[in-house]
Amino acid sequence: MGIETPAYILGALTAGGGTFGYIKTGSIPSAVAGVTVGTLYLIGGYRIANRLSYGVELALLASIILAGSSIPRAIRSQKPLPAGLSVLALYGLYTYGSAFLKK
Repeated sequence: MGIETPAYILGALTAGGGTFGYIKTGSIPSAVAGVTVGTLYLIGGYRIANRLSYGVELALLASIILAGSSIPRAIRSQKPLPAGLSVLALYGLYTYGSAFLKK
């Protein structure tokens, strides 16, 4: 398993979560944010798998955006959904931050 696999998984989870958030609450910002971050992960994973430039950077950018939006909400609300998103973001930050520093 290469580092593209976590990008695909994180992309599917965040895009699916944004879509689910829209279905459940009608929140357009949730859908837009989830699909945008998910798309960044998916494109990053594709670029990593095909050895194209900026794949790791795109996945790292998606992790930074996800962390920036979910960690403050998790701290403030103490709810499971933002906490789960924060864990995903931290995993992405570790995985793609490490890969970026190894370049």
